Order: sequence, then structure tokens, then C-alpha cells
Amino acid sequence: MSKVTIIGAGSVVFTKNLVADLLMYPDIDVEIWLMDIDEDRLETSYGLVNKIIESLNRKVKVHKTLDRKEALRDAKYVINTVQVGGLEATLVDFDVPEKYGLKQTIADTHGIGGIFRALRTIPVVLDIAKDMEQLCPKALMINYSNPMAMNVWAVYETTKINVVGLCHSIQGTAHQIASYIGVPYESLRYKAAGINHMCWFLELEVEGKNAYPMLFEASRKSDIFAKDPVRFTIMRLFGYFVSESSEHMAEYVPYFLPYEDKMKELKIPVREYVRRVLEANKIYEENKLIARGEKELGELKVSREYAPKIIHSMETGHRRCIHGNVRNTHLITNLPAGCCVEVPCMVDRNGIQPTHVGDLPPHLAALDRTQINVQELVVRAVLERKKEYVYYAALLDPLATAVMDPDRIVMMVNELFEAHKRYLSYLE
Repeated sequence: MSKVTIIGAGSVVFTKNLVADLLMYPDIDVEIWLMDIDEDRLETSYGLVNKIIESLNRKVKVHKTLDRKEALRDAKYVINTVQVGGLEATLVDFDVPEKYGLKQTIADTHGIGGIFRALRTIPVVLDIAKDMEQLCPKALMINYSNPMAMNVWAVYETTKINVVGLCHSIQGTAHQIASYIGVPYESLRYKAAGINHMCWFLELEVEGKNAYPMLFEASRKSDIFAKDPVRFTIMRLFGYFVSESSEHMAEYVPYFLPYEDKMKELKIPVREYVRRVLEANKIYEENKLIARGEKELGELKVSREYAPKIIHSMETGHRRCIHGNVRNTHLITNLPAGCCVEVPCMVDRNGIQPTHVGDLPPHLAALDRTQINVQELVVRAVLERKKEYVYYAALLDPLATAVMDPDRIVMMVNELFEAHKRYLSYLE
């Protein structure tokens, strides 16, 4: 029996989807451990998991604990979904930059919001990884927490833990592309590589033929363009479709948010992530009712998350291809060695096996490097405890430099340091 531990299990939607998917595999035997620092959310997740077990008629042991070390001891798989600071810190990441004229949509992966989320999150993720070195050194850490690349980079840079970062953007986008061009998802063949949230669909085929002409043609239809205006615009500019949503992509490049007319034209939703967090809080209350037995669980459907598939493949030997965030060991040859890249990975009993991609088209590599430069400085800031690297990172952010001069960027960073000082004392 393999122990599967979820750290940050109070992220109830993730926990619900991951456990349900995992338990829908009848040929694996697992034990579930749920850990969170929020007792109320932990109780809700525990109740939900028991409802899932009952619904699927599985005999699976599930444990809950506030003690991280107890949850990690002898685990084989550790799924990390923590968010440090919650809504309060997220609002700071939006509110302070807005005072300086910097608008953001999601602010959790790249940009100024991504930088400060990384500064809060990396130390916690490293604490988890260092506990794993003592309590379950052969376990696989499966990281879902953003900012993805910086979290994963810090773990493999400083620990011996096997780690892979997972996102649902590749498989989700592939389904969207299939719907845009009007073909079944199963008929679409694709190859994608890059960095998390700026991963590029290098190849698209349907029945052996290049499907990009179909996607360009679809983008000329106003109703389809309106579903993904920023990504279609990027595709027209650079020739390739990118992996993360229009809401995300709008803040990764300097072409949209600095311009009011462009924001209106493309209907870019500023502060979109705040809206999503507030909506998630409503969903949490609904899940609490389910956990208490005051509302029906409903039909369970398989999600598109990779983590359960990875566990199933490692347990059974069933070979699969997933897209994982891993160290760049010359996998993408025109991105910096050692940075965190998102590439196709084969999975079986041998674990995660990244595949060689080679060079990205040079303009796509150049776009990705604008974010890798920032990521490297932020990771260094945390690992070397050098506050000045945070300023360098902010001064290199493409969006920040498009809307304010260097002095104002420094002022903004100073204010963010002050607002987040409870999390960042290690940089004083």
C-alpha cells in the first residue's frame, strides 16, 4: 500500500478532484493522508474524501492531521498545493502595484505578483522538501503551487528530492484548441514545450496534417476570437499558440495592459484572480455542506489533472506522456541550463522521464527568457537571502518596465516589502 500525502489539503477543489481521480483506478492500493494548517478546511476536505470513498465503494484509509511531519513520514507521493498568505496577501499583490499604475490580471506566476508570491512560498516549499529528505527521501514531490517554475527550481537546486511541477494548462488548452477548430480532442496530436504558462504548441496535427491553418482560420471568426483574444493575438504576432489563458498571458508581455484602448478591445479582466478567489470561497461553502452530509456529492467525473495519472503509472507500470516542470538538463537547448522548463515527460514505474526537445523557435525562446531572467533572480534572492536580487528582478519584469520608471519600481518594491514583512523577515 502506497502512502499519498496532500499538503495544503484545504484547497478542497484540488483535493476533491485528485482523490476522486485516484480512487477511480481499481488496480492500485493507496492510503490517503490530508494535511493543512487550517483546521476548518482540513475537516471539510476529510469529509469530502470520505464521501468520495463511499460514493466509489472503495475501502481506502484516509487520515487527517495538522502535523506535517506525521503526514510526510514514509510517504511515497507528496502533493503540494499550499498557498501562503491567502486572500489578504493576494490583495496586497494587486493593490500596491495598482497605486503605481501597474494593472494585473492573475498575479500568481510571473510579474510583480508572481515575484512576491514566490518570496512568500518558496521558503515553505523548501521546508516541506527538507522534511521529506528526513522522513520520505525517496518520495516524489508533485508541486501544484504557484509560482510553479520558481518553486520547483528552488527545490531541485537545494535538495535531493525528486520533484515535478504540474499544471493543467497544456491538456486544458489542447481541449480548447480542438473545440476552436471543431475536431474531437482524440484526433488532435500536439507537441508543446517552453516554461510554465509560456509553453508553446510547437506542433498541431489532425489526421497527419498541420492543424495550424485551421486554428488561424478559426481565429478570424469573431465568436471564436472573443473566447481567447489575447492568445489569438499572440499567435498572429509570433506564429504559435501559448499554453495559458488570455487572462494570464495579458500580464506576461508588455503589449496589452499598459494601453487602455487595447484592454477594452480585447476585454482584458483586470483583477480577475481576485474575482476567482471570491468565487472559490463560495464553492468552499458548498463543499462544506457536502462534507457535512447536508448536500449531495453529485456525479464524480474524471478531471484532467496529471497527478493521479502519474501515481497510477508509477504503481502499475502503465506508460503515459504528461507535461511536467523539471530542471532543464539541456532538454530545451536554447533556454538556460538549470532553469525550470515544461516539457513532455514519459511516466512508468521508473518515475518521471523528461524528453529532449531541442531548440525552440528563437523568438519563442526569447519570450520565455524574459521571464526566466526574473525567475533566476527571485530564486537566488531566496536561497542566498539577498534582498537586492528582488529589485533586480522587478526592474527586469517586462510589464513593470513598460508602465513605470526605475525609481517608481523601486518605490513599489519597498512598499510591497513593508506590506509583506511578516512573511519576508528572512530577507531583512
